[in-house]
Amino acid sequence: MRKSLFLLFISSIALSSCSSVYMPNVPNSPMLSKKGEVHASGHVSLKGNVNMNTAFAASDHVGILFNGSFINQKKNKKDFRQDLVEVGVGYFITFGTDKSRILEFYTGLGKGNTDRVYRTFSNDGTFISDIQTVKFNKFFVQANYSNKESKSLKLFGKVYPLNYGTVIRISHIKMTSFERNNLNQPLEDNIFIEPVFFTRLKLNQNLQLQYTSGSNFGLKNRDFLTAGNSVFTLGIVLNVGGLMMDK
Repeated sequence: MRKSLFLLFISSIALSSCSSVYMPNVPNSPMLSKKGEVHASGHVSLKGNVNMNTAFAASDHVGILFNGSFINQKKNKKDFRQDLVEVGVGYFITFGTDKSRILEFYTGLGKGNTDRVYRTFSNDGTFISDIQTVKFNKFFVQANYSNKESKSLKLFGKVYPLNYGTVIRISHIKMTSFERNNLNQPLEDNIFIEPVFFTRLKLNQNLQLQYTSGSNFGLKNRDFLTAGNSVFTLGIVLNVGGLMMDK
């Protein structure tokens, strides 16, 4: 019996290092265009990661970001919970004949924590848990390019303008604490390159639906801070006070 439990424990350890303790949030892509514009958006992934992003144009070229995400996923053999908050600042500019193209650059800081539990069940119903608790800091830089209303979609007899965009984000994640089964573990860090693409379907002057897809690549070989999660979400976007809102 002891040998069986030992093998189950080893199996649990192997499984626990197959995915990352960091789940990336949806990068904020507010598409700001002039002073006073306000952006707010909410997104949810297939895994249940809920993202809330906001932004404010403090001037005609300076934007301020506030982001938050939360996931509490519970399964029979694995629980995953993460909280993440971010704040950032950056520069944006509109260009093109009708000012419909937007280029944005942002940098910011974040703080998060992850709780992850693995369970391995034996034949008699007992189980062994591998409990991991991580706290981490985040530094990110990103570049956003978007094009407003370059194409449209005809649906049910109505025409809906489409907005497209690309975000390239580089994130440095660094653990500040890591406990495994209440024992301190070596701390890890990693640098992630996170390309993201989004499409927005304009419902009215202020409201849009957004589909986001993206990847996550780690530059360092790590056991726990790996590139194991991507970004696939659906969301709703609200922009008030921008150039396109004035038309």
